[in-house]
Amino acid sequence: MSYETLLIDKKDGIGTITLNRPEVLNAMSSTLFREMDRAVTDMESDDDIKAIIFTGAGDRAFTAGADIHEMTRNAESDNPPPADPGRPEYAWHIGECVKPTIGAMNGLAYGGGAVLASSLDIRVGCEKSKFRFLAAAYGRVNSTWSLPMQVGWPKAKELLLTARVVEADEALQIGLLNHVVHSSELMSKARELAGMIVENDSRMVQGIKHLLIQDVGVSWRDTYEKELEAQSSTLEPTPVLEGFKPFIDRKGRKS
Repeated sequence: MSYETLLIDKKDGIGTITLNRPEVLNAMSSTLFREMDRAVTDMESDDDIKAIIFTGAGDRAFTAGADIHEMTRNAESDNPPPADPGRPEYAWHIGECVKPTIGAMNGLAYGGGAVLASSLDIRVGCEKSKFRFLAAAYGRVNSTWSLPMQVGWPKAKELLLTARVVEADEALQIGLLNHVVHSSELMSKARELAGMIVENDSRMVQGIKHLLIQDVGVSWRDTYEKELEAQSSTLEPTPVLEGFKPFIDRKGRKS
């Protein structure tokens, strides 16, 4: 199975998905979103894979989030491509992935990258790791279903409402990172944790994860559905050219 925007590795029961657009800080284009969903589906169905690691190519970013330049081009086009009907499910699919997921946070995780990170089971960071939940700054809403599960309501409210940067040390303190190591040891630490999972009874590992998700008070799916409902009603996204104007003005347009 070939991919345009990902690097895939399968070894010793561990699948590794590397977001491979380092020239744009691994920004998640429509193609990358679809390919990531396809890669997760493939690894879920592969009985040899017991754990999945997500990381980014290069040494600057896990992912800078959604590809705003692509969004801008589509918003300005007289004939934009149709919306991907599967897009709302991609983040949820990763969050409820049957196999345990580990983020090797090799750099910044901003916007959609922070959403992706907060939907993973375990996150390993380094001195280059930092997070920023940017939706409110861009006139949007996300992560209300994922971030409180990682850091609790009080801190989730702060991070979502302020859209401020969270450096590695603070991320470790509040539970957004499980471990912080030097960047040279990042992948080895992620593989060490994945290896521990691989050694366990995969039926029980997957069952435990399923129960943890299923037993969260009001179902986790319900909280996600409420976010989707808000996105299509009271909290409809701000138009791309308006919401991302500061970014576009600062970075310019790319063809």
